[in-house]
Amino acid sequence: MSDAAIDLDDVQGTILRGYRVNLARHFVLTITDAAATGKLIAALVRGDHGLPTITTARRIVPKPAIFVNLCFSASGLAALGVSPEQLASFDAAFQRGATDPASAATVGDVGASAPQHWIGGLDNGAQVHILLSVWATDSCAALESVSARLRAAFVGSVAELYTQDGAQFPDRTVHFGYRHGIAQPTIIGAPPRKRHAPDAQAPVPAGEFLLGHPNAAGGTYRVLPAELSTNSSYAVFRILEQDVAGFEAMLARHAAETGIDTELLAAKILGRWRNGNPLTLAPAMQGTRLPDPELNNFEFVSADPATDDTLGLKCPIGAHIRRNNPRDAAVIGTDSTHHRILRRSMPYGPQYDQTRPDQHARGLIGYFINASIRNQFEFLSSEWNRASDFVKSATGPEGPAAGNAVYNISGEDVLVGVNDPARSSFTVAGKGPKGSANRTLHGFSRLVTTRGGVYCFFPSIKGLLFLAALPAAGAERPLAQSST
Repeated sequence: MSDAAIDLDDVQGTILRGYRVNLARHFVLTITDAAATGKLIAALVRGDHGLPTITTARRIVPKPAIFVNLCFSASGLAALGVSPEQLASFDAAFQRGATDPASAATVGDVGASAPQHWIGGLDNGAQVHILLSVWATDSCAALESVSARLRAAFVGSVAELYTQDGAQFPDRTVHFGYRHGIAQPTIIGAPPRKRHAPDAQAPVPAGEFLLGHPNAAGGTYRVLPAELSTNSSYAVFRILEQDVAGFEAMLARHAAETGIDTELLAAKILGRWRNGNPLTLAPAMQGTRLPDPELNNFEFVSADPATDDTLGLKCPIGAHIRRNNPRDAAVIGTDSTHHRILRRSMPYGPQYDQTRPDQHARGLIGYFINASIRNQFEFLSSEWNRASDFVKSATGPEGPAAGNAVYNISGEDVLVGVNDPARSSFTVAGKGPKGSANRTLHGFSRLVTTRGGVYCFFPSIKGLLFLAALPAAGAERPLAQSST
């Protein structure tokens, strides 16, 4: 199948589109009657009985008030009748699930973030079968109206374990104050997105996000049965609580200790100023926010000393954006094109007011979308966010006397790493051989705690109809035997 041959009417919309909405509600569901759930799925695909229709990747004009998408855990697919032999063809991480000890250890869901501490029944992965997500453009009334219709339709088919809302802030920032949703990959064959900041990197093959299409390695991810193997995708759903007071206190402490301006330190940790401007393009001061087409139009390596940042003198090599997307920097293993992910997230909880501290839970909620959880989400979480030895030896245009990249990174990602004050660190690089001019900061605590997670499978529209018919096709068996 060609990269350009994406049937937009067969792809669930959130995979290829950022909806640019202000509200979200995520329903965590368990199947109580497989046959009735099949009928519910079919009704959602077709928009029957007054239910909202599953949103596809085809752009709708005018923009609707509501978008809806549906995904399943491995336990959910089994409950609907996908056989153990068929599930064995799915991504190995997806089969394990988010609550599996191996998954948790890989992505750093340990300590307070361990699955046994998760909220809303998400600690028991076997009972989490379906995630149904509703996004509303800007109307609370529309969201509540759709939610009421959905809850009425749930009766007799699924039970609601938990519901978590999200809401965008007016300036599209997250609780740590950074503008988010900037750096999304450009996908070959996908429709252009409004307000998308073009990436200086080459576009990514569709198979990095959709099964049945060629991926960056030249292969194709497929599953059994064949009805689920084209235009489907995987995602990792996460509820990530952010310690905003701890973050601001950390910035103030290290700024006082080092003399680095607080906002510059915040920019060094992320790789962008809080208004979104990348340090690579604005290394000295935040300035007025750059136009959207410029925010993502940069690389880290150049033959020109004026624009090169091989050593991380502008954007630290350990900065969050550089760990998650090294772009053209030299890293061990395959390049960043093989590990890109799509992010569909928004804040939950009230904005933090430093003048009136409170104990409200707040953070980010949403999906990390990819065609291989193991090669994309888990790889980023374990190899690049939590390690510092993935950087290859590299010097810039000025040669070894100016430094080498391997000496200019330490510790784990300050924002999402598993940081312990006794051993955590972050390197601010200086110009000099073998890191001799570097400044290393220590004593970071964990700033983000996982409160819930699900490894999900987003079937294509045809795949949803296949799953809807599966229980009635003779795959009935007791739910107790269908959980993985």
